[in-house]
Amino acid sequence: MKIISGSVCAPKGFTANGIHCGIRKNKTKNDIALIYSEVKASCSAVYTTNLVKGAPLFVTKENISDGFAQAVICNSGNANTCNANGVEIARKTCELTAKELGLKPTDIVVASTGVIGQPLDIEPIASGMKSLVKGLSKTGNGEAVLGIMTTDTKPKEIAVEFEIGGKTCRMGGIAKGSGMIHPNMATMLVFITTDVAISPKMLQVALSSDIKNTFNMVSVDGDTSTNDMVAVLANGLAENDEITDFGVDFDVFMKALNTCNTELCKMIAGDGEGATKFIECKVTGAKTEEIAKVVSKSIICSSLVKTAMFGSDANWGRILCAIGYSGADVDVSKVEVKFASSKGEILVCQNGAGVEFSEEIAKDILLEKDIEILVDLCDGNACATAWGCDLSYEYVKINGDYRT
Repeated sequence: MKIISGSVCAPKGFTANGIHCGIRKNKTKNDIALIYSEVKASCSAVYTTNLVKGAPLFVTKENISDGFAQAVICNSGNANTCNANGVEIARKTCELTAKELGLKPTDIVVASTGVIGQPLDIEPIASGMKSLVKGLSKTGNGEAVLGIMTTDTKPKEIAVEFEIGGKTCRMGGIAKGSGMIHPNMATMLVFITTDVAISPKMLQVALSSDIKNTFNMVSVDGDTSTNDMVAVLANGLAENDEITDFGVDFDVFMKALNTCNTELCKMIAGDGEGATKFIECKVTGAKTEEIAKVVSKSIICSSLVKTAMFGSDANWGRILCAIGYSGADVDVSKVEVKFASSKGEILVCQNGAGVEFSEEIAKDILLEKDIEILVDLCDGNACATAWGCDLSYEYVKINGDYRT
């Protein structure tokens, strides 16, 4: 398993592009992206758990109900959510894309991200479609990832190369996500491509299983978005024997998917709106994996923990507090807490109580950009990891006037 370049264009048969079509006022920013497979691909997706869902999610779910797709179209700057004609606009976007690519509208995954409740005009999408399709290329991943960004400060891309059954396979992904990020999906859109041959059924099994330990373990601000979607297209051009059941080949595929998704999770958490630090919370010694997950997510979601990390303050009591209200079955009298970064590691709590430690050394450790919160529940062998960021003044500034 090795990291390579190219993200969604790395696998065989995939091209991409992104342009500014006119949805966003800022003409220097791309606002629409397209990913295309030269052959029809197995397709699976997972969606936000929010009861309020963007229209594109309903249309995508309908389109890929047969387990296949051949292209992904996504606009930024407008979420196409809570609009009376939202479904109509999403379907029209699929029709325009399909016509230009010579496909059926039902072969399209459609997505949107941006402001909620703003009418989305189809005209910019229609006028930009010819240029978008014409510019499809094997190096178009860079433009595509820019086309799905909103408040993101940096593009999020990953690709890996691996072998299945003696065949060289590749998998790549792009993601957007910076704010409105909370477990059970977040304000994120993730598009994964691979040239592995795998049935739609096993692709859905793989994706549904992996997000429990990746995207559902990310939190920036506690808000679960309306437009979240993770979609995977697998076109089979690597020519491995099709994966139709569990086994060694499926395990390798799962490892590749987990590698891509984990890296994208870290990028999303590290690019949280207004964030100055990336936080990784590792919980070990739990009685069950579920307990470890609940505890790690409770800590990473705590506003008081986030603000302490922003201030480089080793306020370990806030971590114990987050564990205490998590609802997990934990013996707090056994809990151990450490802080770590590239500057070292320091024990701040043992057996559920404080220990003597140097505030100066702790401060030095927490001044780094990448911080680890290490919690040992000392009650079993299960573990889990959650990702997040600090909470800064800038978060309020960004979201206070986001719409206007």
